[in-house]
Amino acid sequence: MDVGLLGPLQVAQTGVSIVPTAGKPRKVLALLACRPDRLVSVDALIEEVWGERPPRSVQTTLQTYVLQLRGHIAAALGAQPDDGLPLGTKSILVTEPGGYLLDTQGGAVDSADFERLARRGHRAMEAADHEAASAAFRQALELWRGPALVDVQCGPLLEAEARCLEESRLSILGRRIEADLRLGRHHELVGELSGLAAQYPLHEGFQAQLMIALYRTGRRSTALEIYQRLRTVLSIELGLDPSPELRELQCALLDADPVLNLASSAEPGRLLRAV
Repeated sequence: MDVGLLGPLQVAQTGVSIVPTAGKPRKVLALLACRPDRLVSVDALIEEVWGERPPRSVQTTLQTYVLQLRGHIAAALGAQPDDGLPLGTKSILVTEPGGYLLDTQGGAVDSADFERLARRGHRAMEAADHEAASAAFRQALELWRGPALVDVQCGPLLEAEARCLEESRLSILGRRIEADLRLGRHHELVGELSGLAAQYPLHEGFQAQLMIALYRTGRRSTALEIYQRLRTVLSIELGLDPSPELRELQCALLDADPVLNLASSAEPGRLLRAV
């Protein structure tokens, strides 16, 4: 079974989708897919689907949804028996004491592939192999097909899962840009970073990376304008000042500190670590 969480929900058995169209069974499958090969408790499924006010018949209704999902799995498997599944669909959507488990049977899970590629990129960064790091991070980001679980009406647990995935995506995006900055790709990055800075006006990492890219393209005054804009937005929205790292970066820009130059023997790691 293959699972896709990085965009619209995809769960396929032998290449055939088993994702139901009805909202609540889709939620059940989505939560099971977010925790593949792990027990998901009945209480967690009830909380996700019904919140704090489940109906009296909630246990029976949940069992009905599980049966519906097994029906989709059976249709995907076809009429031919599979010796590798002694319990049929119950070998895939498994009933365990206290809950259910979606057994992927070794299938692909895009969020796991994303994490694997991200770890490869982190190792390359630690080894100062920025080319390999950039490539690994790019491969990880290419797995995304849109916002996580975008076609699921998420309850509290799925909202938390989707938010965690999105935070991971933004983190790896920042790391990929950091690797590209270290490779001297600041000219190519200015456009992308300008869009990200506008989309995430409170994200200090993207603002700092844009400032560095602008400085390296000879646009120091514009880089300083970005800092002033960020300070204003933070003050209005949150009543905060920029972080010490951002203030340090502003001082470096004002002083034209050589540490900001790519060609400097002292790579600006102390500044880039903030982004």
